[in-house]
Amino acid sequence: MGGIGKTALAVEAAHRVRGRGWFPGGTLFVDLRGYDDYPVTADQAVLALLDALGVRDRELPPTAERQYDAYRGLLAERRERMLLILDNASDPSQYVPLLPGTDRHQVVITSRDRPDSLPVRLIDLETLDPDDSVALVTRALHDTDERDERPGREPDALRELADLCGHLPLALQIAAGMLRRRRPRDITSLVTEIRTAGDPTVFLDNGSPGTDLYGRSLVLRPVLETSYHRLPPDQARLLRLLCLVPGADTGVEAVAALADLEPDAVLVLLEELAATHLVTPVRCADGTAPAVRWRVHDLVRAFGVGVVAGDAESRAEGEAARERVLGFYYRWVRAADTWLRWLPGQPEPDRFQDRAQALAWLDEERTGVVAAVQWVREERYALEAWWLAGHLREYLNQRRHFDDWIAVARTAVEAACGTGRAVAEAMAWNNLGNALGVAGGTEEAVEAHRRAHELLHDIGDHHREAMAWDNLGLALQRAGRWEEAIGAHTQACTMHQTVKDLNGEGMAWDNLGLALTHAGHVERAIEAHVQARDLFRAVGDRRGEAMAWHNLGSALQTAGRADEAIETFGQSLEIGREFEDWYGEGQTHYNLALTHKAANHPAEARTAYLRAADAYARANAPTEAANARSHADSLT
Repeated sequence: MGGIGKTALAVEAAHRVRGRGWFPGGTLFVDLRGYDDYPVTADQAVLALLDALGVRDRELPPTAERQYDAYRGLLAERRERMLLILDNASDPSQYVPLLPGTDRHQVVITSRDRPDSLPVRLIDLETLDPDDSVALVTRALHDTDERDERPGREPDALRELADLCGHLPLALQIAAGMLRRRRPRDITSLVTEIRTAGDPTVFLDNGSPGTDLYGRSLVLRPVLETSYHRLPPDQARLLRLLCLVPGADTGVEAVAALADLEPDAVLVLLEELAATHLVTPVRCADGTAPAVRWRVHDLVRAFGVGVVAGDAESRAEGEAARERVLGFYYRWVRAADTWLRWLPGQPEPDRFQDRAQALAWLDEERTGVVAAVQWVREERYALEAWWLAGHLREYLNQRRHFDDWIAVARTAVEAACGTGRAVAEAMAWNNLGNALGVAGGTEEAVEAHRRAHELLHDIGDHHREAMAWDNLGLALQRAGRWEEAIGAHTQACTMHQTVKDLNGEGMAWDNLGLALTHAGHVERAIEAHVQARDLFRAVGDRRGEAMAWHNLGSALQTAGRADEAIETFGQSLEIGREFEDWYGEGQTHYNLALTHKAANHPAEARTAYLRAADAYARANAPTEAANARSHADSLT
């Protein structure tokens, strides 16, 4: 893309290979100015090349055809290898006529556009790695003043500055120039000003220090504008809309929804934009599969958002596109959530083949979906974003993306409060309480669940009120308030019985058993877990049954009934494997290990610890995995 450092790299490489004696015949350099208003044509460039080769004035052939013949003839006669750099080309017509008629000499061409029609070797330049970005700015400052201590004194601010520059060498060079000019001020002040400005391209251009070593202006927006204005209308439209998409990268289906086009048509446009280096295909981590997602550079995104904001028609087009992509995410997230909650014996949900495929889709789209929920701050999207947040709850909990879950839940509360619907507000508070609870925000979780309970009690929604009592009890357990928790879970059991919700009643009994165990009432806890297990069995809730077996095993372990506990944990594991709940499986193996250890079965305990570590690792719980592995090592 523009500003990536193509010219600088080509020139630096030329200097290095000349120094090694690779091209004793010399180097020819032509700036084709392909993205200026009046690009250099091949006919104009050949005159410059002939002049550099010593052909000028009366020796110059009178016609373009004869000039090309003379140029190629001179290169063919030269026995010593030469390097030809044709810089900044926008179209093959600028450089194809200039290629030597012999393979003795080498040619390097720089361009923002990939010439897919030609059999030339392509070297795609990407943005710098974060460490290289920091090194570039540091070196630029130290080249001017080796006493400049700011890079060493403010490493975090320097990294944030590199992030804001999108690790694009042109932007980094501008930022370095601004830091030289602002010598008395720290790096943090520049970072703060860029963030406050919103659009880094505008801010950096306004503070640009001038021109580079090649006499080119150090500015970003003109570079982006020339690339954008060269696009055909359909590509320009897609680029504008892509800049509005939440998340770092996007799948073809979401882009199709955004643009209101068929996926095949969108894929062609994306490939054409990729050829101009305005979007980038993102490949799978192992690099073996074809690109399935598409990324817009942060500075291109900022530029595109500015283009949309500056035109009323583009703004309206963008709003419609955002509604379409939000609807797309809602439909697919709801389908995936249905799979995560699906129980054997129920009709299979649509859109995905199985639970694993639903999870894989959510893993790919998580960043974009979570970002889309933040659109709730605009009233027109409030209800859709609230629903979307609700359907993300199970996934974010299972994958232990707690920060995302809390962010989504807080946004959902904000959205629900604006709808005027008490049920929606209560469910949002409940979701937030659950997220805070598992993430360690115990007291705030208690207050969130109290708020949910009050709202549901006031409107007489007994079914949801029973659920609110149960969730409040869990929050009180996490706060160590066992007797209060027992009271809340007891209320939940009673209300679930009243509304004849057997599944909810089973959950309440199971949670009551946990509170009773912590409060020292172990025999009552065992009875509660048995009651929960039987209720889950009655309604065919296999996941609930696995959880009840696990909790029953923990209560039996506490009661000193090790053999029964070991058998019970085995029942939980057998059922739980149906659902790929890796964190739950890790917990069961861990508790099984504790039971074996207490029963003086060190080999069995070590095996269970290792299995727990493996399950925790698959559940994105590295701390728990390391702890289990450490316990296993202690038994070797």
